Amino acid sequence: MDKDGILRVGVVGTGWIAEKAAITLNGLYTCECHAIASRTLEKAEAFAKKWHIPKAYGSYSELYANPDIDLVYVGTPHSHHYEVTRDALLAGKPCLVEKAFMANLAQSRAIVTLARERGLFLAEAIWTRYQPAVNIIKQLLNSGRIGTPRLLTATLGYSMGDKPRIMRADLCGGALLDLGVYALNFTRMFFPADIESIDSQCVKSTTGMDLTNAITLVLADGMLCNLQSSAACVGDNIGVIAGTDGNLIIDNINNPQKITVNTHDREFVEDIHVPTQITGYEYQFIACRKALAEGLLEPREMPHQETLYIMELMDGLRKKWGVHYPMDDEEPAL
Repeated sequence: MDKDGILRVGVVGTGWIAEKAAITLNGLYTCECHAIASRTLEKAEAFAKKWHIPKAYGSYSELYANPDIDLVYVGTPHSHHYEVTRDALLAGKPCLVEKAFMANLAQSRAIVTLARERGLFLAEAIWTRYQPAVNIIKQLLNSGRIGTPRLLTATLGYSMGDKPRIMRADLCGGALLDLGVYALNFTRMFFPADIESIDSQCVKSTTGMDLTNAITLVLADGMLCNLQSSAACVGDNIGVIAGTDGNLIIDNINNPQKITVNTHDREFVEDIHVPTQITGYEYQFIACRKALAEGLLEPREMPHQETLYIMELMDGLRKKWGVHYPMDDEEPAL
């Protein structure tokens, strides 16, 4: 960090998710977008001009070599996360990696091992894990206002057409890594008990990628969780946690803005709104800044163990469905 304690972030990639990161960082006082890197200097310079970023690089390695960069934000497609994150870590840079963290568990283990061996901070940018809604919902559950939770339902669906990142195996396509990861994290954030059984189904594209899937989890604490994700339709994106004395309705599991509390017989009690956001991404950057200042190697909000657990779950689901990526046949190279 600089002398004023500002976290200087270098963004890798110039897609829409990198734009969201730039907008977020431009709205923060304690973090800044210090540099942008693309595979071409022309793209990087255009991005830097649009979002008022001091440095632009036509290669990722040039960004890693900048001694002023405190944190590399990996905003490339998840099919490229492994190579980009590996190279950044080898260059000595802490990393915040967009979801899905990697293509599979093997890549995830290799990257976590590398970061730990190098003593470098590493985090997955699953933004919902860092948002204020998490603690609001946990407090409501712990207060007993809905009694004992018994059932969770969560849906996330967007009509994405035939986007390459959904349809192509080499880009780690399908709904699971892009959308289903949020439903799985929604469950694990509030109910991290062991999974006693898991059942699932999916509808695949002509290219063999999962377009729509349904997952049922039975947890050791007696919870049953029904999760759906789809890249083929517009979902309601609602999460519901139902208890013996009421329920919580979360308006959007992808970026919660409102939690509705209902009591017995579904009688409305109150709506709880989250604080006003820049984009919702700010909380992950703030958490990384705090963790780095404390000398941590992982954020408290999303420890490595959770990242690996979710990746293992998704590997198992893809295997059952017959959804295969080229990376599944490769040993991660360090």
